[in-house]
Amino acid sequence: MTSEWPYQVSDQFSMWDVTASLPEQVIAAAESASNVENLPDRELIENIVVFGMGGSGIAGDVLVAAAGPVLPVPATVVKSYTTPAFISPGTLVFAMSFSGETEETQEAVGMAIEMGAQVVVVSTGGELAKMALETGMAYVSVPDDIPQPRAALGALSIPPLMVLDSLGLFPGGRYWIDQTISQLQRRRDQLVSKRSVAEEIADRLLGKLTLLHSSGSVGSAATTRWRAQINENSKAMAFSSLYPENCHNELAGWESLSDVTKKDLAVVRLRHDNEHPQVNRRYEITSEFIDPNVADAFEVNAQGEGELAQFFDLAIVGDFVSLHLAGAYGVDPGPINVLNALKARLKDPSN
Repeated sequence: MTSEWPYQVSDQFSMWDVTASLPEQVIAAAESASNVENLPDRELIENIVVFGMGGSGIAGDVLVAAAGPVLPVPATVVKSYTTPAFISPGTLVFAMSFSGETEETQEAVGMAIEMGAQVVVVSTGGELAKMALETGMAYVSVPDDIPQPRAALGALSIPPLMVLDSLGLFPGGRYWIDQTISQLQRRRDQLVSKRSVAEEIADRLLGKLTLLHSSGSVGSAATTRWRAQINENSKAMAFSSLYPENCHNELAGWESLSDVTKKDLAVVRLRHDNEHPQVNRRYEITSEFIDPNVADAFEVNAQGEGELAQFFDLAIVGDFVSLHLAGAYGVDPGPINVLNALKARLKDPSN
């Protein structure tokens, strides 16, 4: 078994090592968020809103996937500058920003504060952390030695769940986090070995566009993670859609361009234990139409107990798939130069 980056191309941010340490990151995040101060009274909370973008925003998707089935109040994820009109003093807001400087999140959270929301900031620092510390808002500090937001999946996603657990809104939350840690440790030990399932999947995706299919909140979060990791780590394109919605539109699109899709497209189905029985049937039926028209099609099945563990299991497999793809493409998985260039131009009104 090896935990070393297995490719000749540079991994200057040690993305391989950080990915392999995800179980330990989850453990540390749960500990750091076990006693958050300045939380609102549980009885005052009428709804939950999570603001965040990219590697920070997925924390909202994880919250909905893991806690959504038992939350007694509605939860909304916002990945934009906009602030829902329903926000009020009864709204618990999670402001998720790895840097604390994400412009969309800063703007939306600023408006939410003006509307009276109760805010919990999760970040490494920046303006959002400064705002929290100066105004007495709840704040969870994320370690600043994590090289990229997307490498902080555990550090960002676990604190909101711990807060909900402490408020009594996510019953058994700590138990499900412990189950997640155990599953991540088992899966990580498999994935750092030679010829792991992640390497085999990467071999099948190499040189192809990837289309991810799944269903439900767990599947939505998992496809979001896989797509973003292939985009950022592998510098490659991936797309996604969810059952059963794609049976009402996308399926019709397979009747054209089969010469292209048979050569260049691979379908990956991210399966989990919380699929509706009819969704399971839809997979079976639609595969008859889809599989003959693509270069490859296969399933990745989640392991672990509970929604949170199954999401993180799929996530860590996808993370390692994207790293193997990066190595095979000969690209450093760490830098995201084009995204940084975009941010720089947005900050310069003259550009």
